[in-house]
Amino acid sequence: MKKVLLILSAACFTFVVACGPSEQEIADQKKQAVDSAAAAQHAMDSIADMAQKAMDQFKADSTAKADAEKAVQDSIAAAKNKPVKKKTNEQKMQEDKKVLEKQKG
Repeated sequence: MKKVLLILSAACFTFVVACGPSEQEIADQKKQAVDSAAAAQHAMDSIADMAQKAMDQFKADSTAKADAEKAVQDSIAAAKNKPVKKKTNEQKMQEDKKVLEKQKG
């Protein structure tokens, strides 16, 4: 009986070892792990690039907005400092004639 149990134990052990992954499967798993790590790194790099581009665009937009606001403020300041020329009656009459001619035509 001991011999039969010993033979059965050896057979079971052989089947367990034989059912494990082969060297090819182990190599494939390692290669797959390396490939997935490379894909993850590529994804992280592309996300970092996109974030950098977004920050650059934000800076450009902010600068353009600040420049536009400064131009408006400069225009307002220039308009306040500029003396206003009063129109003569003759100039006003000529403008009125132009307006009437546009309304007729």
